[in-house]
Amino acid sequence: MGADGSMARPYQPLLDQVLETLGSHVLSAAYLPEGAPVTVGEPEVHDPADHLEEGAGRVLLAVGSATAELVGQAGLNGYHAVVVKDRGADLAPLVTAAKQAEVALLIAPERLPWRQLDALLTTAIAGPGAAGTTYSSVGMGDLFALANVIASTIGGATCIEDPQGNVLSYSNLPGQEIDEIRKQGILGRRTPQRPTNRTEYGRVFNADGPVRFDSLFDGHTPRLATAVRAGAQLLGFIWVLDGVPGVEPEAMRLLDDAARIAALHLLRARTPVDPRRWHRAETLRALLEGHTSETAAAARLGLPADTPVAVVVFAPAAPTAEPGTAMAGVLELVSLACEAGHPESACTMGGGRIHALLPMIADTSVEQLVKSVTEVTSAVLKSARVGLHAGIGPVVQGLGLAAASGRLAERVVQVLAESGGTTPSVATDEQVRSRIALLDLVERGGAERDRLLEPVRRMMEHDAAHSTTHAASLLAYLDAFGEAAKAAAELSVHENTLRYRVRRLQELFALDLGDPTDRLVVWLQLRLLQLAGEL
Repeated sequence: MGADGSMARPYQPLLDQVLETLGSHVLSAAYLPEGAPVTVGEPEVHDPADHLEEGAGRVLLAVGSATAELVGQAGLNGYHAVVVKDRGADLAPLVTAAKQAEVALLIAPERLPWRQLDALLTTAIAGPGAAGTTYSSVGMGDLFALANVIASTIGGATCIEDPQGNVLSYSNLPGQEIDEIRKQGILGRRTPQRPTNRTEYGRVFNADGPVRFDSLFDGHTPRLATAVRAGAQLLGFIWVLDGVPGVEPEAMRLLDDAARIAALHLLRARTPVDPRRWHRAETLRALLEGHTSETAAAARLGLPADTPVAVVVFAPAAPTAEPGTAMAGVLELVSLACEAGHPESACTMGGGRIHALLPMIADTSVEQLVKSVTEVTSAVLKSARVGLHAGIGPVVQGLGLAAASGRLAERVVQVLAESGGTTPSVATDEQVRSRIALLDLVERGGAERDRLLEPVRRMMEHDAAHSTTHAASLLAYLDAFGEAAKAAAELSVHENTLRYRVRRLQELFALDLGDPTDRLVVWLQLRLLQLAGEL
């Protein structure tokens, strides 16, 4: 009750705050009503077979197949938001219904279980002190304060790690002992390398809940561990030492609860200073990986679904042992440079490469696109002294085809890398289409030994057995269209020496270079072997 004896209104935070807390990995908006900010109450799970109860500002979780009729009814019944799963269907009818009903339409990934979404939403919406525990006193994203609360609640020194085992935070409560492994982890900010690491982390990753580990040797404290997830996405791990005094009797249940709360904090901690850019990056990643629909991506990116776009892939020009680290350092620069020429662009990073989605304005020529991308690589080289290859995929009509453009852009970068040069370069798929075709043939088994012509197979076996270079000499000769002088210069031999080798190998391996079909297939197979690294 309120101070005057009236019934206090349940705490209802702003929907924008809830979305920022959860992040687009968990929930994003397909439509938000205009005007006054939307507030939301606790979630309500709705079964299609049940009667729709009064909403009172709550969030409706539309389990099953959501319909425009259900969205409209939710608005009439007082719900402030409806959550649907992104299953690849066209969301346009639901967006229209949400606009008419003035109710927010939210999208959750298909792989996120409804049960976990309900728990995450409940925690994100709960007001200060609502949980009745000290977790409510932890500022969102304050992982060190969170580790102390977990340690106090469960009764053991706590460490929170990212998915790679890097120490993000640890408890520092007085009187809680830590062992040597924990000390090394804190000092090195990473779990120390041990032979059992892979097995232990694999066990935690594959478990449905917390796992207990007994002491392995003197000085090794027993510990509890659990994975922290948002749907299928692993956010990190929590490790709690069971030392002296021991953990609480219900430690496993308490740790399970802690993982649910920690998911919100880890999601918030992952969000950089610019949440809009981060949300767009995660949407682009999902779009390229096929984990979101064209309609959902359009809503999240604020672009019409039929917007012409091209995907550009940036990769280090010079080989590096840690391409991910190198690209992480220039992601911000690439994003800023792309936004300068394409204000609605989005960039994301994965696999040591940066993928950029560039919306195209009308009448943009290929030459203008290449110039724009070249300006990006030049800006990065000037500011960060990092040379980049850039592969430009074809301009496609609509976000639904962005993944196809991205795959070809990946091919272009692969061609640029395999050309052997470390000078930054930019190319479109059309400019290197022949080399892309060769890469496709390699991946389809075109360079496998059982597919080689008999003369080519015998030539390769002879070179391997006698340390000769017949195959390389013939390939250089064919690459030069039979110009012995040009091929000899490439091989650093006299042209008469090359002519002799070509005559000799035709005799040795029963090869007829006068036949145009044989000549074409021999050249193609030798090129495929070269691309596969076997020549």
